[in-house]
Amino acid sequence: MAKNLLIVESPAKAKTIEGYLGKDFLVKSSYGHIRDLVKTDDAIDTANNFEQKYEVPSDKKAIVSELKRLAKTAETVWLASDEDREGEAISWHLYETLGLSADKTKRIVFHEITKPAILKAIDTPRGIDFNLVNAQQARRVLDRLVGFELSPVLWKKVKPALSAGRVQSVAVRLIVDREREINRFKAEAAFKIVAIFHTDKPKELFKAELPQRFVDVAEAERFLADCINADFIVNSLETKPSKRNPAAPFTTSTLQQEASRKLGFSVARTMSVAQRLYESGRITYMRTDSVNLSNTALQEAEQQIRTAYGDRYHKLRQYKTKSAGAQEAHEAIRPTYFNQHTTDGDNAEKRLYELIWKRAIASQMSEAEFEKTIAKIGISTRKEELVANGEVMKFDGFLKVYFESTDDEHEPSFDSDADNTLLPPLQKNQQVQLRSMTATERFSRPPARYTEASLVKKLEELGIGRPSTYAPTISTIQNRGYVVKEDREGKSRDYRVLELHAGELTTLKKAEITGAERTKLFPTDIGAVVNDFLVEHFKGIVDFNFTANVEKEFDEIAQGLKEWTAMLHSFYEPFHSEVEMTIKTADRATNERELGIDPETGKRVSVRIGRFGPMVQIGAADDEEKPRFASLRSGQMIETITFEDALELFKLPKKVGEFESKDMTVAIGRFGPYIRHDNAFYSLPKDVDPHDVTEESAIQIIKEKRQKDIEKIVKTFDENPDARIENGRWGPFIRFGKQNIKIPKGAEVQDITYADVLKWAEADDKKPKKKARGRK
Repeated sequence: MAKNLLIVESPAKAKTIEGYLGKDFLVKSSYGHIRDLVKTDDAIDTANNFEQKYEVPSDKKAIVSELKRLAKTAETVWLASDEDREGEAISWHLYETLGLSADKTKRIVFHEITKPAILKAIDTPRGIDFNLVNAQQARRVLDRLVGFELSPVLWKKVKPALSAGRVQSVAVRLIVDREREINRFKAEAAFKIVAIFHTDKPKELFKAELPQRFVDVAEAERFLADCINADFIVNSLETKPSKRNPAAPFTTSTLQQEASRKLGFSVARTMSVAQRLYESGRITYMRTDSVNLSNTALQEAEQQIRTAYGDRYHKLRQYKTKSAGAQEAHEAIRPTYFNQHTTDGDNAEKRLYELIWKRAIASQMSEAEFEKTIAKIGISTRKEELVANGEVMKFDGFLKVYFESTDDEHEPSFDSDADNTLLPPLQKNQQVQLRSMTATERFSRPPARYTEASLVKKLEELGIGRPSTYAPTISTIQNRGYVVKEDREGKSRDYRVLELHAGELTTLKKAEITGAERTKLFPTDIGAVVNDFLVEHFKGIVDFNFTANVEKEFDEIAQGLKEWTAMLHSFYEPFHSEVEMTIKTADRATNERELGIDPETGKRVSVRIGRFGPMVQIGAADDEEKPRFASLRSGQMIETITFEDALELFKLPKKVGEFESKDMTVAIGRFGPYIRHDNAFYSLPKDVDPHDVTEESAIQIIKEKRQKDIEKIVKTFDENPDARIENGRWGPFIRFGKQNIKIPKGAEVQDITYADVLKWAEADDKKPKKKARGRK
């Protein structure tokens, strides 16, 4: 047996490290955490200083048994889990669960998987850092208490099967608040003046704008009219140099933001791909708050820049981490070897690696140098001046490699001029000729909805969450159905353009699409109701400052400045009292709104959260006739649905036409929208709104479903049309009337006879059936 057992978190990492160590080392993986809090209510003993009860889950028992066996025979056990708090906690759990002793256990950390880093870590082992373990325990315990105590309150007061989390609830609040800002927003129109001039040479064209806007169309018209016979003179000309600096190397949050903007990756995908790159030794550790680069990295980057681009392109930069409580203040995310400009792997790995390489290299390159020219054009008939901006790049510097994106690139702006170019040669007091001038009606824009990336940025700005929490937080709020990430179509809006050309003033009407959204985060109705309930009854849980302060306290525990159980007592006792008080006194939350009176029945029309989600209701529970219900459509919300839109929802079921001389009816059932035709039911695809189904699209859906059913059938039996073999999700099976029968191992599909079907059907019928699971 090997003298040394080294335990890491993942098999990919184990494989990489094993290649760096000799035969004296056996490298094994724990596959992440090997134990967790028990699932029952007694996981945390709040009366006994938050003592925890852990268990090894069934899927980890074999791994733990193997590690115990190997640890007994090894002279030294090396705990090499990740270098952050989560990793430290994993090492502690391994130490406790495997029954290790202090004299034969060593803890090592490294932030890159390279041979020098691994050998250096082996040379400089340490013990388990219990401050980091306690900080992780405090987070785990606090989040479990919040989840376990808040969820039953939501079941009773909002809707069954809901759950709440500490950081997740704050993230949902940000999205709900932003949606309400947008709903309250009233767009204001103003006219933007743009002129096209030329010098004595008609081809030397340039653009100038009026800095101010005209709110009134008459004012804009008067301005253009005044310019018909005006002279235009260059009143001033200013040329000045400017520089642009590169961005710092990536931290977890800036990598998530930039991968979203440039590559279209979700936050979860970015972290998954980065994890693979780290474990294969390509990049440094991907969960970090730090923008620092090691001296070795700085030297390697310098060598690459000087070799590839020349001495002028290099500039040494040492970035300082702004976050005082940076949890993983080791190094920024960078390539482990700067001379590897690309990497092996799938397309996502190659693209993310290239992004990380370029960002790190660019951070050590010279500034980009520009010459900016500002010309102010006077108008003989007006006191205002038009402004022309020109910019020319004198030296590309870091832009040779990398240009940082912004969130605004996905928000078309009418105010930005990304196409600033060099102005033609101009002189002060020079007269220029007007070619054309427009006054275009432009509307103010509401605040932008969050993308996954901009939400991470906001959470980081508020001091909420840490590098390891951003991705799971954003995944959780979507998985719980509180937030959806989707595209939404915009609406058409008319706008006016006044145009002055060749002394003629004309007015045009044009249309634009406004409000179109791509991969934005929208709150669901249930997300809004849960948020409002928490804001009303648990202010601390969703308060931004409070949540940020809790994060600071975790940092203080990690630094050994605060005792973790004392911190938990100060949080838990008032929180627990709030829970008990809310269960006793709070009313049930439905967010009910009355919309109007149904013109057909004279009954009240309302919208609220029901047992199965948001719905519109005609009538009341105590009416003689039962109330009618209709589910809201995708994109509709309780807060914003109109009376007219609500009545439209009751137009289902509706006949949409005929096919094969039989009616086709669209309706919504227990399992979603469907088409009924000739006593058969055809589910609508998820992206098809039942209200939009036409006769043609209904026929297409029916035909496609029939074709799929035909393709699914592998074999039929002449003796009985109700018996057939089909391809299912987990392979072929026998469908026999209402029975679905598993094909015994070793049986070849083509050899199965009808006699076999009857025999297996009888045997299956005699099997004891599992009882349906339900709540106790």
